[in-house]
Amino acid sequence: MDKSFLFELLKTPSPSGHEEAIQHKWLSYMSEHVKDLDTDLAGNAIATINRQAPFSVLLAGHCDEIGFIVKAIDDSGFLYVEELGRLSPLPALGMEVTIHGKHGNVRGVFGANAQHHGGAKADLTMDDLFIDCGARSAEEVQQYVEIGDPITYNIEPAELLNGCIQGRGLDNRTGAFIVAEVMKRLSKDLPEVCVHGVSTVNEETNMGGAYFAGSRLKPNLAIALDVTFATDYPSAQLGKVGEVALAGGPVLAKGAPINKKANERLLQAAEKLGISVQYELTPRTTGTDADQLRLTGDGVPIVLVSLPLRYMHAPREVVALQDIEQEIDLLVTFIKELDKDVDLRPTSWKN
Repeated sequence: MDKSFLFELLKTPSPSGHEEAIQHKWLSYMSEHVKDLDTDLAGNAIATINRQAPFSVLLAGHCDEIGFIVKAIDDSGFLYVEELGRLSPLPALGMEVTIHGKHGNVRGVFGANAQHHGGAKADLTMDDLFIDCGARSAEEVQQYVEIGDPITYNIEPAELLNGCIQGRGLDNRTGAFIVAEVMKRLSKDLPEVCVHGVSTVNEETNMGGAYFAGSRLKPNLAIALDVTFATDYPSAQLGKVGEVALAGGPVLAKGAPINKKANERLLQAAEKLGISVQYELTPRTTGTDADQLRLTGDGVPIVLVSLPLRYMHAPREVVALQDIEQEIDLLVTFIKELDKDVDLRPTSWKN
């Protein structure tokens, strides 16, 4: 696993709808291993091996992160924001950010009412947030910023104890990274099937990247790689979301959208490798790129493989490198055991 590339992705701002910089880095890394590279009108980055094989698999990991977008500038130069993706306004208070302005980047901080003066409102909303760039007027800040410019927290990834890492937007630059590492390993020992590795865009806001990818590439099987809620920390709600732990292994989804036969093959691959797996329930939809991929073309069988993650959509999230490595191994082994005759129909029938 190329940890330096992972950290390079995590340092690259990629708020949903503004993924161009991270996609260039992803494609540059892939170009060292895969020759068949492409992009599309949504902004997806695509690497393909064995394009002519009759059975194709699409791996999708989205590269966009949550963030904010400038929605208003007042006369004193304070910025007001809308969310890019689902997040709570409370952790933003006092946080440093970068506004990625059309006319140049500028730093700012989310203002926070002093506790001596009553502190934050109990019912704080996104409309209450404002960013202080140090400007004295709207005209001054508008030299850098305009309505619609994206905003990200200023947070660098770092290693913690026991092989854990923390950073901004691990959801889901880790997924785009895993796609790249799987493609790199498969390029050295080609499978029998075609594999499209896609770093998708817009998952946090509209999942449009996944729809474009599935509609264009028409896979026989799609595998969404995302993160899921770890529950191995104080105050986690085990009864609500189940039991998932960091360093406990990749998480397989179970539920109506998931193809059972592909899931069984994933479990067999994990048993072959001696990798423990965990489970999450997706009884209706998955809330990931898998939902859009499933409904493209004539319909696509899907599975969802997720990375346990603490503190979903907080300014800093935490994952275990062990889980990333095991997910890469699992996917490589799973794909290597596919062939053109694989039958993923839940109910088979022969006349």
